[in-house]
Amino acid sequence: MRTVPLGRSGLNVSRLGFGCMGLAEFYGAPLSNRQAEAVLDAALARGINFFDTADMYGSGRNEEQLSGFLKRRRDEVVLATKFAVRRGPNGEWLGLSNDPKYIRQACEASLKRLGVEVIDLYYMHRRDRSVPVEDSVGAMAELVKQGKARAIGLSEVSVETLRKANAVHPIAAVQSEYSIVTREMEKAVIPACRELGVAFVAYSPLGRGLLTGAYRSEKDFSQGDYRMQANPRFAGGALEKNLKLVDRIAEIAKQKGASPAQIALAWVLAKGEDIIPIPGTKKVERLEENLGALAVTLSDEDVAAIERAAPPDAVVGARYPETSASSLDG
Repeated sequence: MRTVPLGRSGLNVSRLGFGCMGLAEFYGAPLSNRQAEAVLDAALARGINFFDTADMYGSGRNEEQLSGFLKRRRDEVVLATKFAVRRGPNGEWLGLSNDPKYIRQACEASLKRLGVEVIDLYYMHRRDRSVPVEDSVGAMAELVKQGKARAIGLSEVSVETLRKANAVHPIAAVQSEYSIVTREMEKAVIPACRELGVAFVAYSPLGRGLLTGAYRSEKDFSQGDYRMQANPRFAGGALEKNLKLVDRIAEIAKQKGASPAQIALAWVLAKGEDIIPIPGTKKVERLEENLGALAVTLSDEDVAAIERAAPPDAVVGARYPETSASSLDG
């Protein structure tokens, strides 16, 4: 596994990271701590060292799932977590906070749940526009000075927010959704990251599983999976329409001797060494399939063919429900 610099942070991360969210919530039943540790161990054994979680995943549960793994393997891991999306003990949504006092409290709570002394990359998960970003980043910078975080990042922010934040303290990474079917970040955010020396971390590089071709009807989703219930690209008949794009990508994958998931990840990897996809999974066999993308070489002609097969304006449905707090800059 090759490693690449995480912006100007001094940290080096595996070319493919691991998104931990699904271990705890959203994609069906959560794994037990032991099951989660088995998947995390398998990822690390195969060369992945970049693990991404957040305090809101499972209302803290996901961070707790990582604690046993980190206790044994901390020195081998580049650990990222996030604050800002507030949830109650029963999972209820309580809004956003970027308040400096809250940031300090959230960091302490994450350190305790994770069982670590320092977070390698501490993200602002979403922007709370009621708080000047300079104040929030100032509080994050103070955590770096205190040795509680090594580097700081932002998630789903505009170029304006990124520039304001970076003027206060160097931003190591911006994390946003990016895949064949979600390409808005190409217009301004990714170019701004490159200008400023900021890594771009791509979450949901498989389109929340859409691009794998494994989900073709409601029966393919396990009980409790939010996608068929609430995600606009799966629910309300959108899945059936989007499968036309998926099938075109599957045909290209067949020609390349790869799986659709591998083609989708290879496409993201082909976009630049400074773009780091973090697919997640609950199954070791899917982890191994994802890693196979590293062996898939796409020519410029291949990339162009993929983009013709699935133009970004052809996907049916928004990224998030209209009522979600997950849109760009909150």
